[in-house]
Amino acid sequence: MTAANFMERLHRLERLHVENPVYFITFCTHERMAILANQQSHSACMEFFAEALKRDIFVGRYILMPDHMHLFVKLPPPSENLSDWVKSLKNFLSKELKKNAVPSPRWQKGFFDHVLRSSESYSEKWLYVVENCVRAGLVKDWTDWPFQGEIHALRFGEEMRRSQTAATG
Repeated sequence: MTAANFMERLHRLERLHVENPVYFITFCTHERMAILANQQSHSACMEFFAEALKRDIFVGRYILMPDHMHLFVKLPPPSENLSDWVKSLKNFLSKELKKNAVPSPRWQKGFFDHVLRSSESYSEKWLYVVENCVRAGLVKDWTDWPFQGEIHALRFGEEMRRSQTAATG
């Protein structure tokens, strides 16, 4: 059996049986080019996240590493197509990268996503993710990494729906 036969691409679920889920998302640059950890990309993300809020899409914690990005996002029920939203984010960032003469292609195909099932899972994932910049030797303490933050404090269940509705109301 060849590696091509063995490593079949995972398919997205057609339906998700979790009401109003929080997603943990990771996507990478093409050939892991170090093009994201800069103020221009960070500012473009902030602009995209502000526009997302107008459509009741809440971005929680995020971090831009040189060659990939991690973020947590909560889409409104019924969930907007997650793949379309990530594609829009990549396209938006591509426009900024093009201004800085970063050649195409800029992204690996697809992305990784995981549905979080509890606030503990959110905290555990964040603590692992945010230490990436320390493990990579970019900073001594993750709080010194300038390309990360939190747009909205994401919560789970009924409390989440009330707090996020109040934020846009």
